[in-house]
Amino acid sequence: MSTWLVVWFIVAIVSTLAVVAVLVALIRHALVVGRSARELQEAVKPLADAIAADGRRASERGASLQIPGGRPSSGRG
Repeated sequence: MSTWLVVWFIVAIVSTLAVVAVLVALIRHALVVGRSARELQEAVKPLADAIAADGRRASERGASLQIPGGRPSSGRG
């Protein structure tokens, strides 16, 4: 085996190991981000539900209000 062939094999092995290490790190980070997003969603859900309920109540109240002394709608947009 020539020296250059050994060098190329070593370079190929090292670069392959580097790519594998980067892929493993990428997968680990993706799992961490997914877990963090799930925890954030669980922490924010009660507040988001309360805001949605307040919005529904305000919408229902606004729909039931009448303008004092107002004229009936003429049907024109």
